[in-house]
Formats: sequence, structure tokens, C-alpha cells
Amino acid sequence: MAKIALGTCREVVQPDCLQALIVEFICTFLFVFPGVGAAMAADKLTGSALSGLFFVAMAHALVVAVMVSAGFRISGGHINPAVTLSLCVGGHITVFRSILYWVDQCLASVAACALLNYLTGGLTTPVHTLASGIGSLQGVIMEVVLTFSLLFTVYATIVDPKKGSLDGLGPLLVGLVVGANIMAGGAFSGASMNPARSFGPALVSGDWTDHWVYWVGPLIGGALAGLVYENFFVVRSHVPLRGEEEAF
Repeated sequence: MAKIALGTCREVVQPDCLQALIVEFICTFLFVFPGVGAAMAADKLTGSALSGLFFVAMAHALVVAVMVSAGFRISGGHINPAVTLSLCVGGHITVFRSILYWVDQCLASVAACALLNYLTGGLTTPVHTLASGIGSLQGVIMEVVLTFSLLFTVYATIVDPKKGSLDGLGPLLVGLVVGANIMAGGAFSGASMNPARSFGPALVSGDWTDHWVYWVGPLIGGALAGLVYENFFVVRSHVPLRGEEEAF
């Protein structure tokens, strides 16, 4: 079983940690900006709900693939607190650095949404909320399943040292599963899978309806995926985390 590493407050002054936080902020900002921007454009432009959902799903699929690739070498390209938690329970990143990542990701999301609000002339940043007829428990379970799917893919295509022929394809495949999950769950729970992605629009718009669902569901799903994959499918000949290694 992977051992969770607590880490220390000294990490925050280490050059590699500072670089990782800067890159994680940039990548999360550049993920949220087109992701939320696409949702705003879909609301503004005329068209069917189905085409709007497909448009938003494709935007997220593309930007996730690119931003995970862009940040991978330095920060791990998490862009998502659920990814960070999953890798933390898998022993790939310390608890202390995970907290720093969470704050970083949320601040980047808020900055991206605030800028979008300004650049679009005050248009409301659309928030993730449960669809009519969908209860809180249903929403949480939906987010758990979708985020588990996302993190299982992250582990299978990026983290697993025996990923074989999938090596190098991980970010693209992760982006594709994000897009597919939005197509499947977007009309019901909103298919957030990412607490930071939900936090920015909620704070900027001031609408906290159902917001807790988008923390509880993704964090449970991410943690479960990390525990299951790391402890049942990953075969290692060394301790996952030595000192303060990066996440992936």
C-alpha cells in the first residue's frame, strides 16, 4: 500500500516547489479561461442545447490535453484539486504541497473568471449546478463516477510505470475522457470533475447553489481512484515518493 507523505513547510521555499506553483497557476488559468469562456460563448450564441454541450465538451477536451502536457514536466499539470488529492493518496506528492496546489488552482480559476467577466462586458460566468430533477445525492454520485473515470485514466496512462505503448499519449487520452464525461454528465450534474473549475465561476458570480457537490463528489472520486489503482494495479520496485518528488 502506498504511504502518504506529509511533507514539511520548508517545501514552500524550495526552488522546484516555487517553479511548480507558478506553472500550476499558469496552466490552471489557461485551462479555466477557455473552458469557462466556451460555456459563456455557448450561452451567448444561438443554437441547440445539444450543440452547446458538444461545443463545451470539445473545448474542455482540447484544453485539458494541452495544459496537462504543458505543465507535466514542472508541476505535473494537475490543474485540478481532485487530481492532486488522488496523487497524494497514491504517495506521489506530499500533503503539504497538495495544499499549496489546491490554493494555487483555486486562485488561478478565480483570476481567469474575473478576467472573463471583465473582457465580456460583465457577462455572468456560468456555474455548475444540478439539473432540474437531480437531487444532491444523485449529483454527488455522478461526480464521483465521472471523476473516478478521469483519475483512473490518469493513473493508467500517465502514472503507471508499465503504461507501455500508451507512454506519451496520456494527456491526450485524459483530455478525451474529460470531453466524453462532459457529454455524458453535463446535462445532469454539470460534469465538473474539478473543484477549482467550479470554484472560480461561483466566487465571481456570487452563486453558490449546489457548490458543495462539486467538492465532495470529485474529491471522493479522485481519492478512490488513487487508492484503487495504486494499491491493486501498480507494481513498483521502489517507494513512490522520495523526498519532495513531483506528482507524476
